[in-house]
Amino acid sequence: MTPATMTAAVMHAPGDIRVTEVPVATPGPGEVLLKVAACGVCGSDIPRMLRNGGYVMPIICGHEFSGWVEQLGEGVTGFAVGDLVSVPPLIPCQRCDFCLMGEFGLCEDYDYFGSRSDGAYAQYVVSPVGNLLAMPAGIDPRAAAMLDPAAIALHALWKTGLRTGHRVLVVGAGPIGLFAVQWAKLAGASQIVTIDLSEEKSAMALEAGATAAVQTHAEAKALAGRGYDVVLESAGVPVTADMAANLTGPLGHAVFVGIPHAPVELSKETWNRFMRLEITLHGSWNSFSAPFPGAEWRTSADKLASGELKWEFMITHELPLSKLPAMMTTLGDRSEHSSKVIFVPNAH
Repeated sequence: MTPATMTAAVMHAPGDIRVTEVPVATPGPGEVLLKVAACGVCGSDIPRMLRNGGYVMPIICGHEFSGWVEQLGEGVTGFAVGDLVSVPPLIPCQRCDFCLMGEFGLCEDYDYFGSRSDGAYAQYVVSPVGNLLAMPAGIDPRAAAMLDPAAIALHALWKTGLRTGHRVLVVGAGPIGLFAVQWAKLAGASQIVTIDLSEEKSAMALEAGATAAVQTHAEAKALAGRGYDVVLESAGVPVTADMAANLTGPLGHAVFVGIPHAPVELSKETWNRFMRLEITLHGSWNSFSAPFPGAEWRTSADKLASGELKWEFMITHELPLSKLPAMMTTLGDRSEHSSKVIFVPNAH
């Protein structure tokens, strides 16, 4: 029987995160109540919860999650109690011009778990049935919670026309970057270089399949030759945005996934380079295509289930919700190395 209350980490204001008991919501028509299996920390959660706040507050954050179907709302079909699902965080309106085109990432009236509606740093969460993606048999619930970064990396790389033999640079070796390394390897890239200041993350990049993992622009440039065919920028800081464009080779493609929190300036050298070498710069936001949530999500689920995408080596912390406020402070201080922090709200 579903309890009346649950434990949740509630953000009342930036930096004011309280782990407390709150009511368990009842799913309405077309909705499903999920028992959260695992919820990962996205890099966007850290500034949101420590400095910027959500669109509404108080709010339960957390949007990279998986769960078991606990209760079906009126009219829900296609799922049964106990099914393991992953949940794309964007809730598209399904009515605007972009949704009707299948461009859900451009939805003009979207909702979003963890920033606009309550997310999954909690024992239970309600989701529209249209956001449930049934998981392949045998997949680990923690892997199912990592579909979001895996799909984001794939969505970005598909924009570049990545092909067998391409030389690839991944800027930032967090989870999105580590999945990008693996997608590039699966695509047959001839060279995969990562750049990250962290020696620990560079070691993870080598484990993911990178041919080289460096810490400086100079080292990446020394390996670049004329430049890389494909560059994926996932660090999201101004200097790495310029670096990504600067290291892209003739007729190459740079795709930007990271979200900077300061103005970005391209140097004169970088600007001249990308113009004269006819380099293409792509923006990439989220991970969706038609039919929702898209081939990015379904492909990621299949590859995680088959073991072709490795994920467990990325998890540096697996914690109960009671540790969330302190962990967020630690992540904000950058005082401890982490790649993927996973919260397991219903751990026994």
